[in-house]
Amino acid sequence: MPGEPALVLVATPIGNMGDLSPRAVEELATCDVIACEDTRRTGRLLSLAGVSPKELVTVNEHTEAEAAPQLAARIKAGERVGFVTDAGTPAVADPGEQLVRTAVEAGCALTIVPGPSAPLAAVAVSGLAAGRFVYDGFLPRRGAARAGRLAELAASERAVVLLEAPHRCARTATDLAESFGSQRRVVAVRELTKLHEEIWRGTLGELAGWAEGGLRGEVVLVIEGAPPPIPPSDAAIAAALAEERAAAPDSSVRDLTSAVAGRLGVSRRHVYEQARKLGLI
Repeated sequence: MPGEPALVLVATPIGNMGDLSPRAVEELATCDVIACEDTRRTGRLLSLAGVSPKELVTVNEHTEAEAAPQLAARIKAGERVGFVTDAGTPAVADPGEQLVRTAVEAGCALTIVPGPSAPLAAVAVSGLAAGRFVYDGFLPRRGAARAGRLAELAASERAVVLLEAPHRCARTATDLAESFGSQRRVVAVRELTKLHEEIWRGTLGELAGWAEGGLRGEVVLVIEGAPPPIPPSDAAIAAALAEERAAAPDSSVRDLTSAVAGRLGVSRRHVYEQARKLGLI
């Protein structure tokens, strides 16, 4: 309930100030303190919304670990604490996750005013098969961690949603084309809801060329999922059965078909039918 002690997460506009909801304004006006990434930026937003905050405190990636217990203690003491980031929904590719975890562990009440989210907005406008998607934020910068993550995501049959800084987008595009394949479709979104909003559509092989033009604003990439694997042919199943029988001539039919089914990723019943046709049963 408004006014009661709680941590209130409030989504703020990702560009267009008209996207600040009436409920967000109402909730922020009830808070005893509003924690934010940048007090100047949030101060301007609140001024436009007609909200005069009682107190603003800075909570960003550098201060969140220290500030979280202090804010949780204030909630336990009876205060209502609002939390906003510079743009979008707190705790999603933005500060807030540690604050939420600390508040939960302290037994504080939590609520959220949902609203703008750049990743979800990008998925919505992508036009790709994104009913099921993997959100992975920013890739590791370099080394084995980056290569491993790329390989893992390349195999996903779900659409993949990534964030990237404009000056690193061209390099990431090259790495994605190499790992996912140059023909995989991608939608790149930047400056959503702002004056220079851009929604670019193409393939990963073309993405680097677009990114090299000099970009402004964080980029959200929505990449179509990998095609489902092609099931093995009956000939491949027959060959696998022959190999398994040669390797273990005394194995039971059940063990034989189970081994091949697991190896090829097909149903045991289908393997059994092939074994029967080959006279192995």
